[in-house]
Amino acid sequence: MSYLNGQTGYREELLNTRSIVKMGSYVVIEPDGIVKNAIPGYTNCDVTILGSPAMGASFADYLITVHEGGNNPAFGGEGLESFIYVVEGSVKVKNADQETTLTKGGYIYSPVSNTVAFENAGTEDATLFAYKRRYEAVEGYAAHTVVGNDNDLPWIPYEGMENCHIKDFLPAAGDFGFDMNFHILKFKMGASHGYIETHVQQHGMYFLSGKAMYRIGDDWVPLQKGDYVFMQAYCPQACYGVGKDEEVTYIYSKDCNRDVQL
Repeated sequence: MSYLNGQTGYREELLNTRSIVKMGSYVVIEPDGIVKNAIPGYTNCDVTILGSPAMGASFADYLITVHEGGNNPAFGGEGLESFIYVVEGSVKVKNADQETTLTKGGYIYSPVSNTVAFENAGTEDATLFAYKRRYEAVEGYAAHTVVGNDNDLPWIPYEGMENCHIKDFLPAAGDFGFDMNFHILKFKMGASHGYIETHVQQHGMYFLSGKAMYRIGDDWVPLQKGDYVFMQAYCPQACYGVGKDEEVTYIYSKDCNRDVQL
């Protein structure tokens, strides 16, 4: 059975998809075709692996539906850092440093080898966007647990543009203990990047609202709420916000603060 659409058996219409897989450049996964993955440790959860090393990513991204009573006692692992963001609903989370309840927009970053337990905090389903990555240590620096909610973070004009804004989840800009960061970008209708970016960092992106035309690699690709995108290093990229009544927002990861390994 497909993860989100509940489809079983035949469809009346011809099969089609907006998903695109261009290995070595980018991957787009629309929600209609994603499937459930059976993974040890998850109880009463629907899980799909969105991004992984199988597509060239240095991380793994997950979309998780946590049903009533659902839980995972140890998301992450030895040598791994992890991040969990609540798209809908609420979950109780706990690592070695903190224990709290996250509601919509809430998040927790847990440093290397400090796994996170999560459990549905109510009776309605909770939807999580989760990430884990092998931490790149630098002598003299260390990351720490960060808990917050994006509703408490200010929108900052993105590179001086008043119709495009960003939120930063982690203090990576001033702390070499962090080798990655999470952000939300927001584009008003008609807004865009100031230029087509081309950089060494990879991205894993999950669209939270709105619609966009996105330059990815050599293509202009239509994207919307619920879509997932992976961009490989040096993949050209830029966004235009489109549509009629909803600004486009997406949450994304970006590795940072580290030199290349030769």
